[in-house]
Amino acid sequence: MDTPTPVSRKTRRSRLLAAVASLAIAGAIGFGAATTGTSPVLAEAVRVESDQQITGFADVVERVSPAVVSVRVSARMAPASDSGPGGFFFDFPGFEDLPKDHPLNRFFREFRGERGPDANPRFRDRPNRARPSSQGSGFFISEDGYLVTNNHVVEGGSDFTVVMDDGTELSAKLVGTDPRTDLAVLKVEEAREFTYVAFADDTKVRVGDWVVAVGNPFGLGGTVTAGIVSARGRDIGAGPYDDFIQIDAAVNRGNSGGPAFNLSGEVVGINTAIFSPSGGNVGIAFAIPASVAQDVVTGLIEDGTIDRGWLGVQIQDVSADIAESLGLDEAKGALVSEAQPDSPALKSGVKSGDVIVAVDGRDVKSPRELARMIGNLDPGQDVELTLWRDGKAETVSVKLGEMPAAQQVAAAEPQEPDAGDTLEGFGLTVTPAEDGNGLVVTDVSPDGEAAARGIQAGDVIVSVNSRQIKAVADVDEAVKAATGAGRKAVLFQVQRDAANRFVALPVGQG
Repeated sequence: MDTPTPVSRKTRRSRLLAAVASLAIAGAIGFGAATTGTSPVLAEAVRVESDQQITGFADVVERVSPAVVSVRVSARMAPASDSGPGGFFFDFPGFEDLPKDHPLNRFFREFRGERGPDANPRFRDRPNRARPSSQGSGFFISEDGYLVTNNHVVEGGSDFTVVMDDGTELSAKLVGTDPRTDLAVLKVEEAREFTYVAFADDTKVRVGDWVVAVGNPFGLGGTVTAGIVSARGRDIGAGPYDDFIQIDAAVNRGNSGGPAFNLSGEVVGINTAIFSPSGGNVGIAFAIPASVAQDVVTGLIEDGTIDRGWLGVQIQDVSADIAESLGLDEAKGALVSEAQPDSPALKSGVKSGDVIVAVDGRDVKSPRELARMIGNLDPGQDVELTLWRDGKAETVSVKLGEMPAAQQVAAAEPQEPDAGDTLEGFGLTVTPAEDGNGLVVTDVSPDGEAAARGIQAGDVIVSVNSRQIKAVADVDEAVKAATGAGRKAVLFQVQRDAANRFVALPVGQG
């Protein structure tokens, strides 16, 4: 009988650790390797070769940064006086009756820049001084000093300073603006050659492409962020020609007017807006496409203004219900709610109830698309409109007019319904009826009592507590009388499709 050889505790522990290590190695090999026959084959670790690596954006930034600038805007202050807008009493209401020997009077004189022994020397001889009003970003598009920014950056300004990437400050003059697309052009008159960038062909921009934003967030200057194109064709309600590129690069206040570059250093869009519940970056920004900017900028440089075609119609969306009622196969086009007096559309026979479904053979998908189509055409140009009328398609020829200068929204653009006035406490927004009898409901708060009781947009409020209604003031008076009588609700007479019904709404409930 064999007798086991005695093994020390230390030796047993060493052998146990070795066995565990062997099992661990074998397990790892068996788990991670491909096998051929009975022998496991070790796989090579995954790696990206140097020529396939993303090396960052430093090369792009280095090339384009000299073309990107900060834009500082100042507005002229008229000399202050003791009365009227901008004067002492306007700026400091409640101090009109101070005695002339009151100590605060000296402070106010210095603030106004008055001359004399008590005047503040900082304000002497500066009766029409400029004060900072806004700042943003911009970029050069030509060697001789033309640069692009946003209209909302320069709006209301009288003095413009361009700060280069090396800190050099240069004066600029305003060439022209286009509020409808929120674009502006400045010109630096300096005997030098500026580094400039070119616009990209944004039709080739795809969702998922890299973009690099360079600008002046919060006045910091020379800040670079990167992200991707996250969507195209965004309509954010900023204007009639909304067609934004959505990017997820960090864009903040002060980035407005700055460029978003592709990896070739071309401008694919101009940063102009952000979505932000808090006011700071949350990763959703909107840029004006290069194709839109290029056309507008060219027009501003050549003429200082932008001339757009004018059709002269008020239009609205074609809903599925409207399409079905009109016999349209699908909900598309722009429904004409009114052809304006003396407009090209009215003169050509376009009338209320028509649906514009095509312009020169190009399909119109929505009112905003029609607005962009007409806005991109020149005044005096002949266009052929395809209309859906009385269950069939018809064509009319229209010679476009020139958009009236005083008109804030192009007649060819979708006319937003009048926002109206709010009926406090009821969750209703209303506007006077066209015939002057009643208030038309334009919006209903989904959480309000009115919505819960079935009131809808389009309903007409005819009376409240038997009081005939023609204006919001009439509702207020009826509610005041009811609450004065101790009532907790008021009775609304509502008309819909020529049928009347009564709805009781609690007083003071949203």
